[in-house]
Amino acid sequence: MLGLACIGVTGYVAYLGWIVLTQFETRHWDLPAKVYAAPLELYPGRALERDAVVTELQRAGFRRVESLGAAGTYRLGTGSIAIVTRPFRFADGLEPSQAVTVRFEDSRVAAIEDERGQAVAIMRLEPAPLGSIYPSHGEDRLVVDPNDIPTLLGDALKAVEDQRFDEHFGIDLRSIARALVVNVRAGEVQQGGSTLTQQLVKSYFLSNEQTLSRKLNEAVMAVVLELFYDKQALLTAYVNEVYLGQDGARAIHGFGLASRFYFGKTLTDLELHEMALLVAALRGPSYYDPRRFPERARERRDLVLELLAARDVIESDEAVVAKRHDIELVARQGAGTSYYPAFMELVRRQLRADYREDDLATRGLTVFSTLDPRQQDLTERTLTDGLERLEANRALEPGFLEGAVVVTNPHSAEVLAVVGGRRAGFDGFNRALDARRPIGSLIKPAVYLAALETGQYSLASPIDDLPIDVPLPNGTVWSPANFDDEIHGPTSLLRALTESFNMATVRLGMEIGPERVADALARLGLAEAPAALPSLLLGAVDLTPLDVAQVYNSLANGGYRAPLRAVNAVLDTNGQALSRYPIEITEATDPALLYQINQALVQVIERGTGRSARNWLDRSLTVAGKTGTSDEYRDSWFAGFTGDHLAVVWVGADDNSPTGMTGASGALSIWAPLIANVGDTRSFAPTPPASVEETWIEYQTGLAATPRCADVVRLDLAADTPLEAKPGCGLFLRDLGRNVKRWIDRLTD
Repeated sequence: MLGLACIGVTGYVAYLGWIVLTQFETRHWDLPAKVYAAPLELYPGRALERDAVVTELQRAGFRRVESLGAAGTYRLGTGSIAIVTRPFRFADGLEPSQAVTVRFEDSRVAAIEDERGQAVAIMRLEPAPLGSIYPSHGEDRLVVDPNDIPTLLGDALKAVEDQRFDEHFGIDLRSIARALVVNVRAGEVQQGGSTLTQQLVKSYFLSNEQTLSRKLNEAVMAVVLELFYDKQALLTAYVNEVYLGQDGARAIHGFGLASRFYFGKTLTDLELHEMALLVAALRGPSYYDPRRFPERARERRDLVLELLAARDVIESDEAVVAKRHDIELVARQGAGTSYYPAFMELVRRQLRADYREDDLATRGLTVFSTLDPRQQDLTERTLTDGLERLEANRALEPGFLEGAVVVTNPHSAEVLAVVGGRRAGFDGFNRALDARRPIGSLIKPAVYLAALETGQYSLASPIDDLPIDVPLPNGTVWSPANFDDEIHGPTSLLRALTESFNMATVRLGMEIGPERVADALARLGLAEAPAALPSLLLGAVDLTPLDVAQVYNSLANGGYRAPLRAVNAVLDTNGQALSRYPIEITEATDPALLYQINQALVQVIERGTGRSARNWLDRSLTVAGKTGTSDEYRDSWFAGFTGDHLAVVWVGADDNSPTGMTGASGALSIWAPLIANVGDTRSFAPTPPASVEETWIEYQTGLAATPRCADVVRLDLAADTPLEAKPGCGLFLRDLGRNVKRWIDRLTD
């Protein structure tokens, strides 16, 4: 029996050793890909306030000082910021440290000067780290290289957590005995006997249950680690692995991320009192949470400082000075500090097309993303505030509504912000990428574009907004109605699109064929053409907000399709470029035709279903967009763009319940204040193609008219567009002049 028991114990120990060696070997040197935001560019004339630059510096871990000197610091002056940048390897090369002064005037960058007083035309701030691509969702860390672990941190961990770390073999029998005596005398657990290696084992492989079997497994595994790895490797793994707090659904692992999360600094920039606070939190990250229990955390920090002085890690006077410091933490930004799970998931998905998951989690890649942190924060706040406002105004239960937003730069196809739900820092269901919902009238620009592509229509063409019956393949008849149940009779294509007339749109779509509409959607950016059913004409196709952003990005980009991208470049551990993601442009349609569609989308804001946007927007800002509402008011959409920003907003309920909101009353009320507060966006003002000619048409009928005799709209239409003049407008002489000009142009060609 004894022999069998020995064999069993030996086998079990070997099994535990196999687990330790295989899992630790594949993980302890893992270097997850580090993801950075897009760098903030500064140049004279840019619309940017000083506080916005300060926020970006803080994101990147810069410290405010009274006297400049060290890299990674800044000093505030009257209307200025003096900065000493750190050397940083951008995607296009290493930039050395430099000292600059940025001056501001009237909420703009007025000038940038180097330390010699010479003008600097443009500079980039070091981008903020967003996190790492780590295998486990809900976990985040910034892995610290062994050379970047401060000596003080290693000494402090040993002094406080494991004084005999450099001597024991994984378990410390002396510490266990000492802790047992103390606990028996106190009648409660006051000390633990676990070594740093045992704590590492528990974090890597085991649960927190207090059982004898777990403690025995922990001891065996700790000894195995000590047999096969040196102390520096174990200390490095501990520094990167240990749990140090919670940020909503995100677990904060490792001192590298904790220093960012609590202090907005890199680990090497921490001061003594800050490092002591992190070491103090090890004993109980929730119990000593400095945000929730600052006094309790301070008492523990001061005890750590006293221990460090008593054990000759620091001088006594250093401990006295450090204890005078209050606990000063960086403000939590929304649901998370520089943690954007919805955007990070998009980064993951795009990288998976070129890299294996194992490469992303272990090879130490550097990923430069397209995220604009200022835009992301604004988008998160606007969505949350907008949903709360809608619920309050409509007496809906708090939390009933959900939403998602995608923001892009239409010209570069860069994704600037992604919000997957009202709890933006929650690493859960990503509605921006995964919620497929009917898009309603958002599809109508594709219907009217397909009509223009036939060459038989222009925005001035007449169409009947009258009841229509559409026979379906199953033998039933579809009879769509307008949203307001009104019948508008003969109207122009411009008005039908601007005011989103359903009957006119279905009539037009059936005349050209739904197949053309499905094909137009595919060319504008969908992965594949949707089913060409009559119901497609009113948006009976399920798309995600990201899908919609792809289609509308092609509209905003003048008919040129460019795949949306969240990644700009990937570097290896040596700073060499592995991949670059340049913009890839394909002409999706005739730009002259798309130019006309965009004119109609501008009118959506000026006099159509999106006109309530003017309650938020400056009158001088020209924008274009379209509302969308699904059946029974289940989904509220708005997609719109300026000259620099495109945003798609979806509002609805996760259980698909009716919300009672149209695209205008719901999503638009979030989109408009979002665009109004962007700050550095320009009007949508595309250059007219050479093939178009300015004309005036009556808005309702599409007849050529003048402001003196009708309600008119100025349009740029193809020069050869046949236009019928409105009777009584005196347009005969004008038309004669236009025709003479055309004859002369043809003769001189």
